[in-house]
Amino acid sequence: MNLNNKVALVTGGGTGIGRAISLALAERGAIVGINYSRSKDEAEATVQEITSLGGRAVAIQANVANEAEVRHMTDQLAAQFGSIDLLVNNAGITKHIPVDDLEAANEAVWDELYAVNVKGMFFCARAVSPWMKKSKAGAIVNLGSIAGQTGSGSSLPYAVSKAAVHGLTKSLARALAPDITVNCIVPGAVATRWWEGKEEQMHQLAPNLLLQRIAEPEDIARMVCAALEQEAMTGQIITVDSGQTL
Repeated sequence: MNLNNKVALVTGGGTGIGRAISLALAERGAIVGINYSRSKDEAEATVQEITSLGGRAVAIQANVANEAEVRHMTDQLAAQFGSIDLLVNNAGITKHIPVDDLEAANEAVWDELYAVNVKGMFFCARAVSPWMKKSKAGAIVNLGSIAGQTGSGSSLPYAVSKAAVHGLTKSLARALAPDITVNCIVPGAVATRWWEGKEEQMHQLAPNLLLQRIAEPEDIARMVCAALEQEAMTGQIITVDSGQTL
């Protein structure tokens, strides 16, 4: 799919990987709806950067875990630009809990992470799908994590929620075929603000990776755009981790 003049929604699109994706889409001529929950300043700064370069973008607030807010967000975006052609389900949260501390992984943590990381992606995909089906063309990319493949990571509930995202991708690919492709990009370690305070740990990890480098947000953004453009691929889980899990 040629991304030029396509209307894209990027959840969590103002910071980190989401920001890089929003900028990459704009570079390819897409009109970008940059969703945020609390990071209003960052989302508006990303919009300003895109518009200063001649692109089109708008910041839209919604908590993806709230179904009504998601519906309102997608209705707003479609009303302003006529349709929604692309969705990047990037918004996600975590809690830093040792994997072996089962007591700390309480019900509230499970509910919060699943609400955003899994249900939020489903709510967004469901909300945009009527527009894509109407035009008989659309593409969705979910952001997974190697935590969902290895079982390790910032917390046990986070790892399980990302494994669920990988499964959700395959189920949505079946549910939305043949008009809409659904794929999942699975980053390993990426140099974002999640590493704040742990920079030394990140620098120690890099030499142990096959490619001896931590991925940058732009690396992930390029792969997301490639997956959105690919019309002969759906239901695929694609890992981008500098060889971390090999």
